[in-house]
Amino acid sequence: MKLNKLLIYIATFTVLVAASCKKDNGITTPTTDPTTPVTPVVNTTPYTITEDFESGVKAAYADGTITMATGIWDFNDALIGNLATDVKNGTRSVRLRTGSISMNFDISGLSQIKISHAKYGADATSTWQLSMSTDGGTTYTNLGAAINETSTTFVADSFAVTTTSKVRFKITKAGTTRINIDDIIFKGKGDPGITVGTPDVAPVDTASTGTAATARLVVVGADAPPATGDNSNLLMGNPSNAVASISSQDNYLIDQGYYVESYNATRGEPNWVSWHLDATNTTNATGRLDNFAAWAGLPAGFYAVQSNSFSGYGFDRGHNCPSADRTSSTAANGATFLMTNMIPQAPQNNQQTWANLENYLRLQTVEGNEVYIIMGSYGTGGVGSVSAATTNTINNGHVVVPSNVWKIAVVIPVGNGDIARIGSSTRVIAVNTPNVNTINSDWTKYITTVRAIEQATGYNILSALPQNVQDAIKIKADAGI
Repeated sequence: MKLNKLLIYIATFTVLVAASCKKDNGITTPTTDPTTPVTPVVNTTPYTITEDFESGVKAAYADGTITMATGIWDFNDALIGNLATDVKNGTRSVRLRTGSISMNFDISGLSQIKISHAKYGADATSTWQLSMSTDGGTTYTNLGAAINETSTTFVADSFAVTTTSKVRFKITKAGTTRINIDDIIFKGKGDPGITVGTPDVAPVDTASTGTAATARLVVVGADAPPATGDNSNLLMGNPSNAVASISSQDNYLIDQGYYVESYNATRGEPNWVSWHLDATNTTNATGRLDNFAAWAGLPAGFYAVQSNSFSGYGFDRGHNCPSADRTSSTAANGATFLMTNMIPQAPQNNQQTWANLENYLRLQTVEGNEVYIIMGSYGTGGVGSVSAATTNTINNGHVVVPSNVWKIAVVIPVGNGDIARIGSSTRVIAVNTPNVNTINSDWTKYITTVRAIEQATGYNILSALPQNVQDAIKIKADAGI
């Protein structure tokens, strides 16, 4: 089933969102006699949410988390299968061996869960069990009897949910045979407590071998973050003191409206990219455009990396500012596909570890936060999918393959006066990953500190914050999910 077949039917959604966006003007106008008890309005609108497993990539059985359209799932001895022998609706389904898949999120108001399942390929009959947790995954109890997997085509089984608590589920399988799971459907009433998002779909980069696309500029629209002040892309500071001068070609400041970067002409890639993220940036007014192209605004004498410059080397065109962080317009999304926003990134790093982190940060905006993000890379030499040997450069030496890819995210509740609201207790997520194809899909395994990234890069990150705040938050390692 394709991603656009995800269903979430909540008739009052538009009204509720509109109401939640209104600011409190401080004036209360009574609509009833204050002595008359007011009966609270309870949302009983039915909903149907389908997880079709089309939006994620996990190619190995090793235990790891993966962000799907409904939320973060843990796959233990399981992967996303897309082979001819995988039974699937659409192009992908879960392939589960001797392990489990489980939700790392809760859903409210649920009355029924329905699961499509079948044997994988020619594997023998096996058994699996659905269990449910009402305490955030601390303990689980079986829901219904164990299922004997005997069919080579999908069978759909439904399970009634009678508790009024928030719940999450786990599917556990014994034995060494394999099964496919697809289209898990949640049905209930009221607010489910989750938002079905649109992850950065089609994450596999084909690194086009065709003719290079025509270079283009960015037309900055009204949906771009402001140039200065709250929500501006460079509010946290200019880590390398980049300037827009051709005499600074390896630390050249580029403001693309939807993000700001320091570009390195010698390396053929950004040193770092900085942007602000909130719910207004991810409205899905446009889908992923995949319109990779050189940026026509590079100064004369700068080598222009082309849309096909990464072809054949085993590295993805890895976004710094992600496509899915900018879906408010075609201008916004198209800006992210300029090659000045790309690095040669190992496919597993890009499509799994980094995609999971990006989706997690977008989830923070759904939960009422805004995020200031800085991503960069450094070093020389990565390992892609073509060879197990380290590759130092591609495109005839014009593009350096970085050894490390890092990201720093400052997470704060939506509000005003952002610099003043950041203190020693503010959540700051710092991640530094090796640019290799054997990387773990769990980004939390690569958590570090801002200070450690500064020491590796020589940058002064979050320099716009008061020094005492910097000193406090730069040495803290985040706890992860």
